[in-house]
Amino acid sequence: MTSSATIYHNPRCNTSRTVLKAIQEAGIEPTVVKYLETPPTKDGLRKILDDAGLTASQAIRRKEALYKELGLKDASEEALVAAMVEHPILIERPIVVTDKGTVLARPADKVHEVL
Repeated sequence: MTSSATIYHNPRCNTSRTVLKAIQEAGIEPTVVKYLETPPTKDGLRKILDDAGLTASQAIRRKEALYKELGLKDASEEALVAAMVEHPILIERPIVVTDKGTVLARPADKVHEVL
């Protein structure tokens, strides 16, 4: 079992709240990063994505209105990362980082891969 965890969390998101509860029920009090208030840097986001084995296009919220407004459908990975840093609402959530790995916990059960 892992001893520490960080969750990139949006308290308004049901999946994010479910994952936070699962981490706590595993006996871990995670570091909670409210990424809408404290967004990752470009390098920080790249590291998270790389560690999770995700591309920016896999970790962006396509259903978010801003995605369409900014015309990101055909954007490059570089442009997607820049948009996600500038507009953190575009970052899919929750992302959980532990010493066992990094995972985009969608569906919520995926969190167990890194606990």
